[in-house]
Amino acid sequence: MAYSTNSPAGQAVQSILDALPSLMAVAVVDIQSGMALASHSNAPGLNPDTAAAYNTEVVKQKQKAMTALKLQGERIDDILISLSNQLHLLNLTEDGKKFIYLVVNSRETNLAIARDVCRQGAELLK
Repeated sequence: MAYSTNSPAGQAVQSILDALPSLMAVAVVDIQSGMALASHSNAPGLNPDTAAAYNTEVVKQKQKAMTALKLQGERIDDILISLSNQLHLLNLTEDGKKFIYLVVNSRETNLAIARDVCRQGAELLK
């Protein structure tokens, strides 16, 4: 457990864990630094702190692409990466300064529920 429920990030992680106890990993990530502000993993080989840095680059590259495409008035809600057996969901906060990184088993978790849980967690980060 790499979080304290005394911080908004820790409260978001705990809220997500309460809603999706079978998740594989979760982290609240600062986009500017790429650092996980709070994280938890139920999968021994999956380090959400390491993944946070790499997924920050995914978010930054998509933001650059949106700028290059002149997509004004648009913002990223979430980014979904579908693997063979996992779903990796990056859900950005409304202000675009943080995101929640969530990993679930694709066969055991409903995507709509995972997205809703992430959105609720992001609300705690305001």
